[in-house]
Amino acid sequence: MLGVGPFITASIIIQLLTMIFPKWKAMLHDEGEIGRQKLSNYSRIFGAPLAAIQAVGFIILLQSQNVLPHLSSFSFIVSVMVVTAGSILLMWVGELISEFGIGNGVSLIIFAGIVSRLPNDLNQFLASFDSSNMPLYLGAVVVGLIVIAGVVFITEAERSVPVTYAKQVRGNKVYGGSSTYIPLRLNQAGVIPIIFALSILLFPQIISNFLSHSSNAIVAAYASSFTVFFNNQFVYGAFYFILVVLFTYFYTAVTFDPKQIAENLQRSGAFIPGVRPGDHTQDYIGNIVTRITLVGALFLGIIAVLPLAMQAFTSNKSLAIGGTALLIVVSVVLDLLKKVDAQVSMREY
Repeated sequence: MLGVGPFITASIIIQLLTMIFPKWKAMLHDEGEIGRQKLSNYSRIFGAPLAAIQAVGFIILLQSQNVLPHLSSFSFIVSVMVVTAGSILLMWVGELISEFGIGNGVSLIIFAGIVSRLPNDLNQFLASFDSSNMPLYLGAVVVGLIVIAGVVFITEAERSVPVTYAKQVRGNKVYGGSSTYIPLRLNQAGVIPIIFALSILLFPQIISNFLSHSSNAIVAAYASSFTVFFNNQFVYGAFYFILVVLFTYFYTAVTFDPKQIAENLQRSGAFIPGVRPGDHTQDYIGNIVTRITLVGALFLGIIAVLPLAMQAFTSNKSLAIGGTALLIVVSVVLDLLKKVDAQVSMREY
């Protein structure tokens, strides 16, 4: 019922908390793989109570919709335990895939969940198929191919910042003097801004739906008006787009630290040609990241609202292309191909 959602939410929260607790941030940057494993353990521990809370919410929701009958206290507790255990089991299977398989196990489980819906979507499309709409279907296929190509291009795009290592003379030998580059990804945040935006957009809808049943007539009227206003596709899409752009900047600021990169370059005797080490390097990298994040943020916003736009233009839910699912599928396939290539190279060596 919950999938790996609680574990992903816990991982995102732990990542954000590394900005609040300096000890966790130092653990992530200084301890390397051991530090990442410790934070991953925190995510697992935090994921279990999150799964239990979500399980309680889901079961209460299903009871209110008469999908489930009214459960006794014992049956309710057992149901919560079963749903929570299912989520933890999936998390464990995902980690087994990561350890013994190829690619990220949790991502592959999400990928499998998205792909498993394709036969049902295809059946719905065939049931509503109308030969008179053939130009519309062909147009949707063309748009789909362009969107997929765009997602691949933006996901793989990076800005290369040249770096030169200073020459060092030790005895009769000269060390350093080599040139390399820092790859700065265009979309460093991935699909996380879309997940954040969806979570934030749910809150006002839940609160307004709850208050619309209030005994106070004025509160109920205002809540109902807000619900109608927010359910407008244009208004919802505008808020969705703005939140995705804002959260892309926020998450990039949380996870990417130009100061840390500038300090590492200075320690290793490296510098960016034409830029002084230290604060100047930090400002230079920060400005580049701000500019390229704008492109990534606008692209993520467009991809997020694209299904709403397609649905509004075509009046057909089966032709809604884009969204989080497309980003996840493309990202997982690209990552899997890279991992397979790496395994093949290792076998050859």
